[in-house]
Amino acid sequence: MSAFSRIPASAAVALALSAAAGLAQNAGGDFNAAPPNAAAQTPAFPGQTRAPVLADDIALKKTMLVDGLNHPWGLAALPDGSWLVTERAGRLRLAGRDGALSRPIGGLPAVSAKGQGGLLDVIVGPDFARDRRVWISYAAPAPGGNHTAVATGTLSADGTWLEGVRRIFAQVPVYDGRNHFGSRLVLDGKGGLFVTLGERSDRPIRDSAQRDDNHLGKIVHIDALTGAPMGAGMGLPETWAKGLRNVQAAALDGRGRLWTIEHGPRGGDELNRIQPGRNYGWPVITYGEDYSGRPINEGITARAGMEQPVYYWDPVIAPSGMLFYDGAMFPEWRGDILTGGLAGQALVRLHLDGDRVAGEARHLRGIGRVRDVAVAQDGAVMILTDAENGALIRISR
Repeated sequence: MSAFSRIPASAAVALALSAAAGLAQNAGGDFNAAPPNAAAQTPAFPGQTRAPVLADDIALKKTMLVDGLNHPWGLAALPDGSWLVTERAGRLRLAGRDGALSRPIGGLPAVSAKGQGGLLDVIVGPDFARDRRVWISYAAPAPGGNHTAVATGTLSADGTWLEGVRRIFAQVPVYDGRNHFGSRLVLDGKGGLFVTLGERSDRPIRDSAQRDDNHLGKIVHIDALTGAPMGAGMGLPETWAKGLRNVQAAALDGRGRLWTIEHGPRGGDELNRIQPGRNYGWPVITYGEDYSGRPINEGITARAGMEQPVYYWDPVIAPSGMLFYDGAMFPEWRGDILTGGLAGQALVRLHLDGDRVAGEARHLRGIGRVRDVAVAQDGAVMILTDAENGALIRISR
């Protein structure tokens, strides 16, 4: 029997937007009008926040490929045009090009699916057609609580089982919490794997993002097959950078450099170009304020020895998923950053001038909580919406 079951025909209806609607949803000219939460803070340099709004005349078309996904989180393209999709409760599924959705794939490790935890990111490498290797990140149960872990295995030929699964990384320390697990996975193209790790949110443990004896609020760099450390000579041997809050967006640019976007509290979402051995400041420096409306620690935004973000948002977009667009369908977007907005409920696009943000657009505003973004073989943009009835949606022109 096939591993796939057919989704309802209604879920595959294509919704064409008119040119006028495309203009309104793409430009979204009012999003910079909202006042910041931390009104007394000022950017460190021009263009660090509230970049000019990008307007264009592309009328976007939405096609619902799959719905009925339970809080989908990660998305990976396969060479045959199908997609691996994670659901936070612990399920990994195959979504076919025709919208067919598989039963849950077997062989996965146990996950701690409480709060923001569960099965998180999924990626495959450029050699998937040959080796069928898959990497997953997840909140793993452990004595005393849970922690972010990474495992790798191979997808069976029939797509029903993840074979030979083995854990190659686990965050220390274990913590009994529900929030800020990270965690995006990025292959470096040289045999290494970057893993972004949250600082677990709560006070006082969030201050551990500045300590060197743990993985909280860190990016680690490990061998993609063995998990052996490939760090930058700071802290633990796998640590690449520190002082981060909750990074759920990460990607390499066209030059192979790592960029991330992290969640701030009330304000302070940050775009950073990650350099090895650097300290990105959280929670000593940050833009925005705490959920209570009070300052974060001293309420400062700069300190010697700590990196400034390339760009920040206040109010937040709640970023998740990230890529540098290089597809054929939208040549106007080539080199731009695309990221999902959870609170922003939009596909957010950043146009760069060198390493600075020169403009921002928010496409398809109101589409839902965009958790992850990817590019199809023909250059269409694929997005996951995070909800009890989440969806995989194709964006084309």
